[in-house]
Amino acid sequence: MKRIAMTILLAAAISAAPVSGQEFHADYVAISPPHQPGAVFLPSVAADATDTEQWMTQNGVIGVRNVSRPTLVPVLPAGPSTGAAVIVAPGGGFLGLAIDHEGWQVARWLANHGIAAFVLKYRVLPTPRDNMQFRDENNAVRNGGKASFAPPGNTPDAALADGIAALRHVRANAAAYRVDPERVGFMGFSAGGFLTRSVVEKGGADAPAFAAPIYPSMAPMTVPAKAPPMFVLIAADDFLLQREKGLPLIESYRAAGAPIEFHLLANGGHGFGLAQGTAGKASEDWITLFHRWLGAIGMLGDAPPPQP
Repeated sequence: MKRIAMTILLAAAISAAPVSGQEFHADYVAISPPHQPGAVFLPSVAADATDTEQWMTQNGVIGVRNVSRPTLVPVLPAGPSTGAAVIVAPGGGFLGLAIDHEGWQVARWLANHGIAAFVLKYRVLPTPRDNMQFRDENNAVRNGGKASFAPPGNTPDAALADGIAALRHVRANAAAYRVDPERVGFMGFSAGGFLTRSVVEKGGADAPAFAAPIYPSMAPMTVPAKAPPMFVLIAADDFLLQREKGLPLIESYRAAGAPIEFHLLANGGHGFGLAQGTAGKASEDWITLFHRWLGAIGMLGDAPPPQP
């Protein structure tokens, strides 16, 4: 099945039927935690919280599950900086994180274009610690069977707390990161897109300056007063879009008079991340649309001067 390169535990994949009658099968290989330079522990949990996370590859794609200690990894521009910052939240159905495919790769692209990026490893719901049990249950549920775990209907409180803690950290340390605290945004993929919506809805004074949910829930949302500009992108063949009648998320934002840009791609499916290796698909190079939008809404400029 062609979608094996998508998120390690995508909520969509958990409920989706196999493509063209093909049975889905994924192999999981436990790996040591990769080096995460500059990782910052977020104080949304106690400093002495037990670390339960498990790293693995799913058919060669790096991911992590059973995350209990949230962190933020800064990926900063090596050259000229625009002063903008983006917190990047990977997807995974709140059961795991596609932290490379929808995190580190995206962050490197942004940093290479002068935008400070921060990859958020947020807390997820527990799944069986035994990799073979996890493999068998996940394969079963993706082929129409059952499992002892399931994605939640919306953003869990723990993940929301981690997202808000990430925004607070970047703003509090904006001078050190050479970013403008008024230009700190939030981007998320799939479940990370749910989280992006939630930090807008419930972030209050901590809400991001701009938001970019990528193939998120397209259900209606409660749009707060003075909602930040939002960039939404999803493919026409994404099952999350097909779950809704019309475009309720877009309609909610427009009805509230909030600024929004929406891209409905002709194809691309779900979970394409940065869409590397998708030549010929409408999802190819989608991130250039996001970059152009940032410029159009005034988020790209000059970085603040270095600290004395």
